[in-house]
Amino acid sequence: MDDIGRLAMREEGEFWVAYYAQTGTMEGAIMLGTIRMRFVQDESHKTAFLGLMREAMGDMLKEIVGERPIWNPPAPAPEHERTREA
Repeated sequence: MDDIGRLAMREEGEFWVAYYAQTGTMEGAIMLGTIRMRFVQDESHKTAFLGLMREAMGDMLKEIVGERPIWNPPAPAPEHERTREA
């Protein structure tokens, strides 16, 4: 399967936010879900939420392109995409 986007996770204030985004940009990203940061401080909760967002994105892509994604290992966001707190 060609590169059809990525799951982008961003910390935005007190929330961890999951987006479906095209590779290399957040322009036009689709928000999939959010959870308060305090709930994902526990690694098992963080893993569960990430898994749920992967499944949601996989379901969406299956409907659109007929295939589920093959997940690469998580990678840090490019510097220009990183959330900056004021």
